Amino acid sequence: MASPAVATRHPSPSFFGPDPRRRRGHSPSNLGFRRSGLQLKVTAIFGWIKGDTRTRELNPSAESYTLTGSASEADTKPREVSVAVVSSIMDIPSADWDACAVDSVDPDNFNPFLTHAFLSSLEESGSAVKETGWLPLHVVARDENETVVGVVPLYLKSHSRGEFVFDQSWAEAYYSYGLEYYPKLQSCVPFTPVTGQRILVRDTPYRDQVFEALVKELKSLTTKLKVSSLHITFPSEGEFSKLKDSEFLQRIGMQYHWRNRDYRSFDEFLMDLKQPKRKNIRQERKKIPAQNLKMKRLRGDEIKSEHWDTFYKFYRNTTDNHWGRPYLTREFFHRLGEKMGDKVMLIVAEHDDKHVAGALNLIGGDTLFGRLWGCLPDAYFPNLHFEACYYQAIEAAIELNLSKVEAGAQGEHKIQRGYLPVTTYSCHYFLDPGFGAAIGNYLAHETAQVKHVIKVLHDSGPYKEDILNEFLLTQGDGV
Repeated sequence: MASPAVATRHPSPSFFGPDPRRRRGHSPSNLGFRRSGLQLKVTAIFGWIKGDTRTRELNPSAESYTLTGSASEADTKPREVSVAVVSSIMDIPSADWDACAVDSVDPDNFNPFLTHAFLSSLEESGSAVKETGWLPLHVVARDENETVVGVVPLYLKSHSRGEFVFDQSWAEAYYSYGLEYYPKLQSCVPFTPVTGQRILVRDTPYRDQVFEALVKELKSLTTKLKVSSLHITFPSEGEFSKLKDSEFLQRIGMQYHWRNRDYRSFDEFLMDLKQPKRKNIRQERKKIPAQNLKMKRLRGDEIKSEHWDTFYKFYRNTTDNHWGRPYLTREFFHRLGEKMGDKVMLIVAEHDDKHVAGALNLIGGDTLFGRLWGCLPDAYFPNLHFEACYYQAIEAAIELNLSKVEAGAQGEHKIQRGYLPVTTYSCHYFLDPGFGAAIGNYLAHETAQVKHVIKVLHDSGPYKEDILNEFLLTQGDGV
């Protein structure tokens, strides 16, 4: 049995002066920075006094950690790991990043959103960059041989957009007491509410110690930057449990996922539903060909440049009408297609030989991830959204022998179409102990409410009673 993982940090000097956050009445300003050698220069970093544009040095020098305690009796030699911060994922070789992103417990459980290809597409396309309030500060750990043994996707943020774990009320509480909530540190995949590892550690005999060193570095960075807080959103359930012992507050949320019971066809899936629900889905699907719509599922090289240009129009129609602003640039979709190949599936709807709507999906090791939907501004076809986003995804998962479909955040309408509620996780670390305690009390009440809602919604699902009970036994209470 492995001995407890212990990491001792050898601190470097702090690089910020007096704490600027305790200023009453000053709202966040915009972020600006330029890279200079290994230093990052941050100008007017959000919460500084309005009009104060002096440049402040941000030099995240490497920390050294001694890993004590070993993963096996034969490996007793203490190891040194250096942990540093880089301003772009492009500063880390893709092979090293991806080696850390592999799930050591289940290597076949490939998560496309944690890959260097996906995250670099966000940066290179100008989607998750300083100008949009996502300043990359990725953490990288190297052993004494300069081998990358761990990485963490991390961003310094000036807002709470694109996270899907909502903390705006916490920011308002901070400001009401004259404190600045922004900037904050966020470990996540930008604009992507998908559960997965966040502390990415290469599979070595001392991976548990590297994990702990990275967590210590995240907390140290929070202190050095004098930000309000550190948030790790949509981590794995295992990380969620581990971080509780590192002074992180725990929060749960809810999504809707479809699960594959080794179905051989869509009709076989329907037979697990109650008769009225089964009838309703069949009626909805019949309306697609009745409206002269044709559905196609495109992958890899089948997706051409013109498909991405058209899908961007769909995406902009959705963002302009519902979100107010687009998170992703046109270039992102082109880069995604180039870099991720067959891991991308684009479901398109044709009407009179013209593409009128589409849904973007990514293919993981055992999961189809539904991400974005959109249509032309003048396109109105009843039930097309359900067909493109939910039913086509289920058919694709059955065809590809995938175990589940994750259909994104929110939407109780998904339940009656076969998607049941599941628990999601987030972890939160606050420098101010008073606010941390208050938010902890709030989260205790919120957790009880979320658990109750999950149970009520699960019990109202469209499946026959024996199937619902089976799902409940395999999932537990989800927490």
